[in-house]
Amino acid sequence: MKVILFGGSGMVGQGVLRECLVDPGVETVLSIGRSPLGVQHPKLREIRHNDFTDYAAIEPQLAGYDACFFCLGVSSIGMAEERYRHLTYDITLAAARTLVRLNPAMVFTYVTGRGTDSTEKGPLMWARVKGKAENDLLKLPFKAAYMFRPPGIQPLHGVRSKTGWINAAYFVAAPLLSFLVRAAPNHMTTSERMGRAMISVVRDGYPTPILESADINRF
Repeated sequence: MKVILFGGSGMVGQGVLRECLVDPGVETVLSIGRSPLGVQHPKLREIRHNDFTDYAAIEPQLAGYDACFFCLGVSSIGMAEERYRHLTYDITLAAARTLVRLNPAMVFTYVTGRGTDSTEKGPLMWARVKGKAENDLLKLPFKAAYMFRPPGIQPLHGVRSKTGWINAAYFVAAPLLSFLVRAAPNHMTTSERMGRAMISVVRDGYPTPILESADINRF
């Protein structure tokens, strides 16, 4: 399996990258990002790219891949809808439309979040935008596309946030998070399970295109 990864420096992306690097069935990981990941591995190759709405300059390097794990995301807190839509919808669909043209047999996985609004009409701005992104991704002619909707994610294996206070909060709450993963699988998963499930849907498929927390944990 040859994989393209977006958002490898984020918490979800770090977990997905780690699972790709330890999985013997993943041959190559191509990370697309603005800054280096700071990870060295024989499987890993990085492309520095700044314009996430235009891939013309690097298109030849994006062909020949089996899967895309799209883990880019931003918080909507304090952000105008137009800006959030650009960073969430426009950037995601620009990458997906390029990749489906170059790799029609690709499986595309997209990380959204619990509460995403598939009707695109609900009261929560972020949920409407994410819902439209999901709906339009599912219309593209990929081999398959899967929408991952995790609620809470416990970081494992050295996965860290870029924000210091968030890391501190995860450290303090680690025992509680571990308990919730076991006791409340509908509400909590781990970075390891996210990565494993994303690899598995590429390899084995899944009955539904939308995976909630229980699906991720079960898979």
